[in-house]
Amino acid sequence: MVYRKTKQIVRWLRVFFLENITRWIVFGLLVGIVSGLAASSFYYILQLARHYSFHLFAGYAVSAPTGEQLFEAGTGLVFRPVIFFILPVIGGLISGWIVYRFAPEAEGHGTDAMIDAFHNQKGNIRARVPFIKGLASIFTLASGGSAGREGPIAQIGAGLGSTIGHFLKLSDKERRILLLAGCGGGLSAIFRAPLGGALTAIEILYKEDMETEALVPTVVSSITAYIIFTYFFGNTPIFFFPEYTFSNPRELIFYVLLGLICVPAGIFFIKVFYAVRERIFQPMKIPRYVKPALGGLVVGCIGLVFPQVYGDGWGWIQLAILGKISIGIMIAIALAKIIATSFTISSGGSGGVFGPTLFIGGMIGGTVGFSAHHFFPHIVTQPEAFVVVGMASFFAGVANAPIGTLLMCSEMTRGYGLIAPLMLVSIIAILFTRKHSIYKKQVQSKRESPAHTADFTVNIFAETQVKDFYKPQKVTPVRETTTYGQLKKIFSASNVECFPVYNKDDVLIGAINWDHARSIVFEEGLEDLIIAQDLMAPPQTVTPEDNFYDAFMKFMETNVEELLVVSSNNSSQVLGVLRHDDLIAAYQTELNRRKSE
Repeated sequence: MVYRKTKQIVRWLRVFFLENITRWIVFGLLVGIVSGLAASSFYYILQLARHYSFHLFAGYAVSAPTGEQLFEAGTGLVFRPVIFFILPVIGGLISGWIVYRFAPEAEGHGTDAMIDAFHNQKGNIRARVPFIKGLASIFTLASGGSAGREGPIAQIGAGLGSTIGHFLKLSDKERRILLLAGCGGGLSAIFRAPLGGALTAIEILYKEDMETEALVPTVVSSITAYIIFTYFFGNTPIFFFPEYTFSNPRELIFYVLLGLICVPAGIFFIKVFYAVRERIFQPMKIPRYVKPALGGLVVGCIGLVFPQVYGDGWGWIQLAILGKISIGIMIAIALAKIIATSFTISSGGSGGVFGPTLFIGGMIGGTVGFSAHHFFPHIVTQPEAFVVVGMASFFAGVANAPIGTLLMCSEMTRGYGLIAPLMLVSIIAILFTRKHSIYKKQVQSKRESPAHTADFTVNIFAETQVKDFYKPQKVTPVRETTTYGQLKKIFSASNVECFPVYNKDDVLIGAINWDHARSIVFEEGLEDLIIAQDLMAPPQTVTPEDNFYDAFMKFMETNVEELLVVSSNNSSQVLGVLRHDDLIAAYQTELNRRKSE
């Protein structure tokens, strides 16, 4: 008795953990711990490497935002312009060699590779990719490559989630979910934005959709990773931002103007980004690992004039928020950053586009905000708010990810009073740029994703009824006593292959299919010896109210080309036949209709 009860308890616990939402909470915790530790390690090593590269070797004090002043530059720095110029070249060369030698899929900004793994690779990312991506990105970013941390940490976290899914022998669908949980955990940790990081991970896959099935484990992973990261580095927001309260509705005019300016600026950035890749670097007949060094050379040349383009430039965003950069400089470095980022990442350098897009958007926002403040100081009283709103709106437009981005920017600055203008400007930006995206692997919606093909197939099976594609027609009835000779005349005069068989009481008792008579078609002398009752099979029927799945299974069970369609109210009343070809054609038509919608 005790053994039986113990066995029942064990079975209940197994069902609870394997089929309940608790299972995803446990998986989310596991992925969050791993991605949080990975993000913490990546962040510390990157900051240490950047300290050595710029402070000690180049003698240049890198500007850092308030929440990321991990290593002090010290005093008495001696600027070495040659080293400062050559750093992006060396970093690009080393990064390129590491990537193309060990994991070519780790090139570029990483987020596209994560998106592609979800849609087209069944959630598979090789176990070595997170380590190669992390190492290559450290060399790119620490040497001044114009890129950010979002792409690398997204691919690192996603790779760890995928590896955990493999280790636990999960299905393709479950592995995809853990991939997103790892991505969300990495983003929320390194940007100290648990909610924004989680929503960005499930939103960035699509232009007009979200992967809501992954919400629970991704949120759990994001919170866990955030707690781990802040345990090591504190929970100070990345940017210092003065308290802001939206109170003057007239200020919305200038926020709308900012959104409209971000639209052509975002499209221009996307076009330049891919033009550099497709027209300059892809046609080059040189080893691929050398190309990031050439991209670094361009960055070095720009950096001698505008050092602000080095790295993600977030220290300069902080200065823009504090009003310490002139309008002319903000315009110039925004354009320079577009070029520098395009040459860094499009050449194959390992880094993300999130950081640079925040920089570009912040400078555009600062230009609009401080210009408006100059001419209308009584309306625009806090121009620094436009810097943060510009950051969110620009990335929302180029990445088609408005919700996660506005929350992330709010969390990075603690500027929660900006929610209203953030929503307004982000929606304006995405409405006019939705045909463009910095992420080429994004798809329009779940309907376009191979990851959800089975889901929509099931929906079509369940929601489509026979009456939606069946056309009633007259079918010649057959009596059970009808001779084979008479049957041959009926077969030859009809364009159907399946005929209902009735008894003397007009009750449907069977069906004759042409296949049933095929084996005796060339036999002689059987015309009056065999009757319909000898050839018929039990009737396999469907009704107009049956769904696609019911009809499909009937065809699979009977292996015939036609089924009888009978009335729902009278099973002996035959309305016509359903052909297997009609079923396949209806499926394709419905699939195309749903895609077009």
